[in-house]
Amino acid sequence: MKNMVDIEVVLDEKYIDPKVTIKTRENTRQVENIIYAIENASDSDFPQIAAYQDSKLIFVSQKDIVRAYVEGRKVMLQTEDDLYTVKKSLAGLESDLNELRFLRISQSEIINLYKVKCFDFNAVGTVGVEFDCGVKTWASRSRVKDIKAKIKANEEAREEKDSGRKERRLWN
Repeated sequence: MKNMVDIEVVLDEKYIDPKVTIKTRENTRQVENIIYAIENASDSDFPQIAAYQDSKLIFVSQKDIVRAYVEGRKVMLQTEDDLYTVKKSLAGLESDLNELRFLRISQSEIINLYKVKCFDFNAVGTVGVEFDCGVKTWASRSRVKDIKAKIKANEEAREEKDSGRKERRLWN
C-alpha cells in the first residue's frame, strides 16, 4: 500500500542509545515528518538548552552539544558548527544535562562523552580531550580520578553486556 511505513524493531544490547535507519527510494515529505517525529521524541527526556547567538534565542538539542565552558564571565555552549551563550551558571546548566552523556572535567568545563574522540592520559597528571570535530581541551588534575572512574564504569557496563551475550549464545 502506498504511504504505509514498515517498522522493524531489532533489540541488540550493543546499542546504548537507539539507532534508527530509514530506507527509502527518495526523500519525501513523509520521510522528513518521520525524522522530525523521531528527533522530537528522543529529545523529550532531556530538555533542549536555551542559548543565544547574537540577539537570537535558539534551542539546542543536548545531542548536538560538544561542550559547555566558561569564558570570561559567560557560559558558552559549543556544537560542531556553532558557538552560543547561555544565561545560566555552569552548575545550573549541568543540572539540566543528561548525567550519562555529560561529565564535568574542570571547574569551568563540561563535556559530552558521546562527542569525545579520545582521551590522552600521557601528560603528567592531566588528561587531554580531543573531540570528533577536532577541538581539544584539558581536564583539571582534580577531575582526573572522576574521569577515569566514569570511563571504567562505561567499560565495565559494556563488558557485562558482552559477557551476557556470550552466555546466551552458549546456552541457546
